[in-house]
Amino acid sequence: MKRQVTLVTVLGVLSAGCSIGSTGPVRAGAPASGLREPGSATHHAQLYFVSPHGIQAVAREVDTAATPQQALDLLLEGPDAAERARGLVTEVPPIHGRLVAQGAGGAVDVHLPMRVASMARDGLGLSQIICTAAYAEATNGTQLPDVDVRVYEEGYGTPWAVRCNAAGIVVPVPERVPSRGATRE
Repeated sequence: MKRQVTLVTVLGVLSAGCSIGSTGPVRAGAPASGLREPGSATHHAQLYFVSPHGIQAVAREVDTAATPQQALDLLLEGPDAAERARGLVTEVPPIHGRLVAQGAGGAVDVHLPMRVASMARDGLGLSQIICTAAYAEATNGTQLPDVDVRVYEEGYGTPWAVRCNAAGIVVPVPERVPSRGATRE
């Protein structure tokens, strides 16, 4: 028994050194890349384009956190070459006039220089605008499903409010029900 334990120990020590050469470190390719330097920050604007399967979010690297206006300006430029290669397109029609977006306090006011009815047959262009503006405001501390987007159409004085959910679907803002005991004015 003692002889078996000694034999197993010797074999274990001998096999532990197998396959290890004495050459030292060997170059195996380029150094690691893709990591940011400590203290540097990368910002992304999330834009919504249309794929064969519906609305799809894409991230574009930007120098600073994008405001709703900056994000919409990028959206209006359309998909870049890499996004087009992935089959992404825009349904936002050419906009004559200035599309203005102002975000504050977890909400965005979007002023369209046209009527929504003239935008597109299926509403995807409007969804692109609303979700892009909402996401830019959401990066300022409010969660995406809670960002109200108030849309002002040309020719209408009263805005209508919607939200964009995480799937890129635009939904009406739920009516706020008064708490028990409160009276409606």
